[in-house]
Amino acid sequence: MNSKIKVAIIGLGFGMEFIPIYQAHLNTEVYAVCRRNEEELNKVGKKFGIKKLFTNWRDLLDIEEIDAIHVVSPIMDHAEMAIESLKAGKHCACTVPMATSIEECKAIVREKNNSGKVYMMMETAVYTREFLYLKNLVESGKLGRIQFLRGSHMQNMGLEGWPEYWLGFPPMWYGTHAISPLLALAGTEAESVVCHGSGSISDKLAEKYGSPFAVETATYKLRDSNIIAEATRSLYETVRQYRESLDVYGDKLSFEWEQIQGENPVLFEGGENARRIVAPDTDDRLPKEIAKFALRESIIDDKHVSFIQGAGHGGSHSHLVNEFIQAILEERKSYADASVAANWTMAGICAHESALKNGERVFIPDFDK
Repeated sequence: MNSKIKVAIIGLGFGMEFIPIYQAHLNTEVYAVCRRNEEELNKVGKKFGIKKLFTNWRDLLDIEEIDAIHVVSPIMDHAEMAIESLKAGKHCACTVPMATSIEECKAIVREKNNSGKVYMMMETAVYTREFLYLKNLVESGKLGRIQFLRGSHMQNMGLEGWPEYWLGFPPMWYGTHAISPLLALAGTEAESVVCHGSGSISDKLAEKYGSPFAVETATYKLRDSNIIAEATRSLYETVRQYRESLDVYGDKLSFEWEQIQGENPVLFEGGENARRIVAPDTDDRLPKEIAKFALRESIIDDKHVSFIQGAGHGGSHSHLVNEFIQAILEERKSYADASVAANWTMAGICAHESALKNGERVFIPDFDK
């Protein structure tokens, strides 16, 4: 392309993390940003030198100059915003999860196919340092045959002032951080799931979505594979330090996530051999203009320690931006294309359905890709 891809970002809480990455990328321009709160919107515009500011996301759809829309809004808005962006002829990146129903997931896939545009679910868990380190172990053959996979995403949201829509949210509806790295490493889709709900949350929390469980744990049968993957998710009234974890067991090496933040994960190398490792930074995989955003958050030199905005979620943010933009430039599917994102998301939706049915096996819908 002779000109830069013009991107509009909807949602400037977490979404603000991506602005400096897009601004630094050689092939992109942050053309516009959108936030409901006009006062906060103006602050962001001033901070990053962005002139085109919007409080209504629908106003972006008719702007011909906008090539791509990055949705970083509350979960219940994801499906509608993605579908309408694609209908308007815009490429679409969307934070997780893709949607909260099977029907919405299928609708996004249909619209993506109809539009011919790029869709990407911006799943941080498949671009962290640890995931990319493990991906290399698997692809190089060093880990050997994968025998079992386990993921978790645990947080106690009741301790913080979260928005209203989060109250009582079914744990596995937001299960992609725990599920997607398992499926990505196995190189296949989730075919069916058995999930059990455990414990309970207060009636006040449970009544909003009809979801009574404190914890949901799912086991997945993977398509064309003898591997079983397990994922656990909790949101309320379960005490735990925040954790997004990934354990992988192979016949040559195995990897277990750290138990407590800061301990570092463990690599098992056969017999009694075990050692803690530090997953390497991944800046060498990126264009030099945005490589710094993949470095660890504390950048230390002989004078100071500074925070690099955009370096969160295991250094994944710059990889997400680069993959989305490269897919557009190369006119190909993104790594987390609509059909892939639908399986990762529906794996969680179907898990919650299974839990509500006392652990009945639920098959995850398949459709033409």
